[in-house]
Amino acid sequence: MSNPKGSRLLTLETAPTQHVETGGVRFAYRRLGNSVGIPLVLMQHFTGHMDAWDPELVNALAQDRPVVVFNNAGVGTSTGVTPDTVAQMTEDAERFLQALGLAHVDLLGFSLGGFIAQDMAARDVVSVRKMVLVGTAPRGGEEHLLDVVAQAASHTEAPDIRLPLFFTGTAQSQAAGRAFLVRAAARIQQRDPESGDAVQTAQARAIVGWCAESDPGHASLKAIHQPALVVHGSDDTMFPSVNAFNLARAMKDATLIIYPDSGHGVLFQYPALFAGHAMQFLDA
Repeated sequence: MSNPKGSRLLTLETAPTQHVETGGVRFAYRRLGNSVGIPLVLMQHFTGHMDAWDPELVNALAQDRPVVVFNNAGVGTSTGVTPDTVAQMTEDAERFLQALGLAHVDLLGFSLGGFIAQDMAARDVVSVRKMVLVGTAPRGGEEHLLDVVAQAASHTEAPDIRLPLFFTGTAQSQAAGRAFLVRAAARIQQRDPESGDAVQTAQARAIVGWCAESDPGHASLKAIHQPALVVHGSDDTMFPSVNAFNLARAMKDATLIIYPDSGHGVLFQYPALFAGHAMQFLDA
């Protein structure tokens, strides 16, 4: 049943954290937005959890569709051990979706989450209709994760590592970054804990391994039949924009958007613009 017009939808800040157990893992998740339509499942970046999403962005996406955010195995308030391969992360995510009875979904994968989205779409274990890939790379793509994280950490003057990590050095981008940090801190109750060394180490290995894996002729991308929207920052140093071009060129049905003066956190710098593009793509 859909939400009556004028009724108040749950938001990222207010949706209760729920749990579902499958395969020995108790997955934490939140459902928000409309109650009818194809669910949009959000998959998070390196070390990210449910409260690392931008509420402005997520709430905009949830205006006309169900949205599900979750912590994969070992992340945040989910139990289990964080895998060090994208393949295992994909299998864990698939089990989570099956446990919720979500047989047909759209995917939004950011960074590491975009690796999982690609893998899930190609495997067809879960029926994926469309996917949005943001700040990510194909199998065998170019990555500078460890160097970029180390460089960002060297900016000891920054109040939060995400400012140098996700945004460019311009005044406009940094101002957008500070506004994002305020929005991302809005939820207080049932807030996810920050990721520790175990999550960081495993996920870093998964990212490096994915990008080191050979994929001649982008065969895995050519196996993806679902329409995709590829969004990238013009100055993403973690996964350079050549990755976005390769993704869009190799997949059968992909649209590419590059946003100006933006880094890895492009969707957090332009939350309204990105939400508009994503909803237009998903609704088409």
